[in-house]
Amino acid sequence: MNLILDLSQRLDDATLSPSERASLQCQIAGEFETAGDYESARQAMNGVWQRIGERPRLDGLENQVKGEVLLRAGSLTGWIGSASQIDGAQETAKDLLSESAAIFTDLGRTDKVAEANIALALSYWREGSFDEARVTLQQVLSSLDEDQAELKVRALLNIAMVDGAASKLNDALQTLMEAAPLLEGSDNHSLLGRFYAGLGTVLKNLGLTEERDDYIDRALIEYAASSFHLEQAGHVRFYGRVENNLGFLFLERGRIEEANDHLDRARRIFVELKDFGTVAQVDDTRARVFLAAGDPEKAERLTRTSVRTLETGGEQAILAEAFTTRGKALARLGRRDEALSTFDHAIGIAEHSGNKKSAGLAALTLLEEIGSDLSFDNRLLRYDYADQMLADKSPRQILNRLRVCARQCLKPQETLAEQPRSQSQALSAEPNQPWAGCTLEQEVLVFEGELIKRALDTTRGSVTRAARLLGITHQGLAFILQGRHKSLLTSRTPARPRRRSLMRPDLRKSKKKNRKPA
Repeated sequence: MNLILDLSQRLDDATLSPSERASLQCQIAGEFETAGDYESARQAMNGVWQRIGERPRLDGLENQVKGEVLLRAGSLTGWIGSASQIDGAQETAKDLLSESAAIFTDLGRTDKVAEANIALALSYWREGSFDEARVTLQQVLSSLDEDQAELKVRALLNIAMVDGAASKLNDALQTLMEAAPLLEGSDNHSLLGRFYAGLGTVLKNLGLTEERDDYIDRALIEYAASSFHLEQAGHVRFYGRVENNLGFLFLERGRIEEANDHLDRARRIFVELKDFGTVAQVDDTRARVFLAAGDPEKAERLTRTSVRTLETGGEQAILAEAFTTRGKALARLGRRDEALSTFDHAIGIAEHSGNKKSAGLAALTLLEEIGSDLSFDNRLLRYDYADQMLADKSPRQILNRLRVCARQCLKPQETLAEQPRSQSQALSAEPNQPWAGCTLEQEVLVFEGELIKRALDTTRGSVTRAARLLGITHQGLAFILQGRHKSLLTSRTPARPRRRSLMRPDLRKSKKKNRKPA
């Protein structure tokens, strides 16, 4: 804050050139931005840039300063656009930041090019374009020298954030461990606070997905360290994000009262900051708390407002999650048609932005909540989609949910108790003795055969994909078919014989030719 005051006093010098004045304004705005005070940062740019959607005034400025103005305007456009959920803000931010990077490239300022591209990657991340964000940040890392530790840390923290959002939690943890040595001896409380917050979030998510209590305990320690450094930096906004993450952690642990306490604190912080985009995200978490507490009515009301807010901002990954939560609330209120439409909307948003994880989770949640209302073919179609989106490198928790859904999807529409178990038993059973001739072993065998037949029909005879639907291995299903259900072998695609190498006949001939007579 002393630096901001000193820089502000220097602005009173009437002899400053336009470039010198604009440069000072950019420095002041940068200090406010680092502290998370985006509105004060915007006001500090008054005279060269006013608001989102307005072109910065670059006439008469040196090229170096033009790049600085575009950098600050672009970065603030991204942050403020997210906070206020302004439509098109991230596209505008990307344009300004790309123009800034081009100017700094011509000037040979690799440090400033890196700074612009780090901010550019954040706009990609907000839109849910994780691959573009990751590629941009990797290019930043490859361009930096060993002595540019702070920029490297910022790039690494953002890579970890992108990987965490894409459920690549172990990759995110490895990236943070790479960043840790670069922070040794640092007195940058804002950066340290962000590091510990990111580490806490990755450990929290790993602990929940892998059921590791030691990770959960470590996450709480890292969050405490983050809160200390963020308080030292005066970074209220990131402190609010830590509170939201703690609320989510306690929700997943079933500690509803503690979850509500943290979420209430987070919400108050973001309401005071007028960061309505993050208020909507906190409300989405609060809706999940109400669902866990068995109160879908309150959850539905919260999701209605959070979705309405997030729809205007273009942050597709967050919006897809909010629609998924809303679909869940509607399903539990018995509003099944609305729930189906809402889940499908979530899938469409996530798919359009290329976010496989969000699309798959929306489809999986749909099946869990209202799958029994769908036709058999529709259930299988949606399960196959969820499986394609989530099967690759998903955490064990999600894979377990997929397996449970697979078994549910293969059940016929009627309950098993309402239909005869086999044709022979249906013919032999007398009206007053429905269990006549029934044996558990035979019934299980018949039902097993029906499930396997449905799985093979659905996958057009593919044993590998049918086994995945059934939650067993390829070898396991092949063994069952050869042993207990040989009649179903005609339903599978013919096993492909292993092709022999074209080299083998020649090798055999050469070996035979070289073999010595006994």
